[in-house]
Order: sequence, then C-alpha cells, then structure tokens
Amino acid sequence: MITSSSNDKVKYVRRLQNQKTFRDQERRLVMEGVRLVEEVVRASMIPTLVLYTEALAREPRGKALMATLRALDAPCYKVSESVMEDCSDTVTPQGILVLLPFPELAPPEPLTFGLVVDRLRDPGNLGTLLRTALAAGVEEVLLAPGSVDFSNPKVIRSAMGAHLHLPMVDTEWDTIAEKVRGCDVWLAAAGGRRLYTEVNWTRPTVLIIGGEAHGAGERARALADDRISIPMSPAVESLNAAVAAAVILFEAVRQRGLQEPPPNSA
Repeated sequence: MITSSSNDKVKYVRRLQNQKTFRDQERRLVMEGVRLVEEVVRASMIPTLVLYTEALAREPRGKALMATLRALDAPCYKVSESVMEDCSDTVTPQGILVLLPFPELAPPEPLTFGLVVDRLRDPGNLGTLLRTALAAGVEEVLLAPGSVDFSNPKVIRSAMGAHLHLPMVDTEWDTIAEKVRGCDVWLAAAGGRRLYTEVNWTRPTVLIIGGEAHGAGERARALADDRISIPMSPAVESLNAAVAAAVILFEAVRQRGLQEPPPNSA
C-alpha cells in the first residue's frame, strides 16, 4: 500500500491534476470515481495507472471493477485514504482514480456537424457542453484560445465520459478556419438576426458558442456566416452557454432525423 504523499506516483498524479502544461506534455487525463472508471472499461481503454483504496475494493461494485482492471493488466496500486485525498480533485473522493492517455479519436472528414467553443472559461459549463455535444451527435469539438482546456479535472467530471467518445482538441483559429471550410458556420448570439429554427441543419454545419461573460470574440464573429438567436422572455437577458447549445443542437438533431420512439412507449 502507498501511504506517503512523497511517493513518485502520487506526486505525478498531483502534478497532472494541477498543471495543464504537464497534462499536455504527458498527454494524460486523470479520471476519478467509480462511474467514470467504469466508462473507461466500457470504452475498452486500458489505464496506465490505477490508484484505489481498500474501502473501494471491499464494496461489491468496486471489487468487480478492480477485478476487471486487473484482468486488463492495468497497473493497480492500493493507497491509503489520506493519499487518495491528496491525489483527488474532489472534496469527497470515491476511492479510485485512473490515468488514461488522451484518447486518439479521429473525426470524420470532411466535417459535417461540428461545434466551436470560444472563450468558455467555466469548467463545469464546458463539461456539460461536451456531454450535450456527444448526445447530439456532434462529430468534433474545437476549443478556441481562451477556453478552459478539455483536460481540466472539473471538465472531465462534468462531461461524464464524453472524452472517451467525442473528438475534441484545443487549437488555434487558423486551424479552426481550415477545419470548418465547406460548412455553414452559425454563431449563437443574443440579438442574432435569424432564429435557430430557421437554419437548415441538414447541411454540413458548425455552431459557435461563446463564453459566459463576454460572448464570442472577434475571430469567431469574423468566421461566422451569420448570427442566430433563441427567442426568450424579455425578463431573461441570456442563457447559460451549455443550455443554449443544447437547445440549438437538438434542433439540429430533430432536422437530421431523430428516431421516433415506438407507439405507446414510455
């Protein structure tokens, strides 16, 4: 059992939790909690390191998860509760975390349904947005400069496994412009001239969502073909970025052919 916070593996995990530059250098994500680690296993990905507590391994669900991880030959190390607390980014750790290489997920080319995130700084908001994008069938998420990075621990928890299935990349505007070439590009903005329901979302399309405080920047506005808006009560100035994206993305889902539930289904 690892009982010292001075252990090299523990220091490595803590550095990954705290430093974006180190995560980028090592190309490693930290995923915490039983549900997220179960998602890792379901995605057929093998962690490069597993830290777990004795309490976790005694619980039926945790015991089954550890058996699966060992069967995959993932390197597993038992740690004390205090070490898990030191390694964890949560207030109440669930007793397990894993390190995972950045998933190498190739988006289709050419892109037909993309999402650009510009200057979104709240980790929880971005995580929710990524989860929503995955549910809506977005093919790739492009994170423009000034946005919180997708490897941020709070983003990973809020995204609830989206990192394992949805191509995403932190990139520059020149790369974004090249990626979205050939697509209709719509910027969600208060006061947009067109309603989001008036857009033909069956065409190759990219949606740009701006940040919470100041919206999208100059480069985003220049790249967009036009601005679109969501009608709402005058008592409300704007929607949370993830909520606005959900409303718009699921209009695209509807137009692209959402499968109808069978008759009399719940």
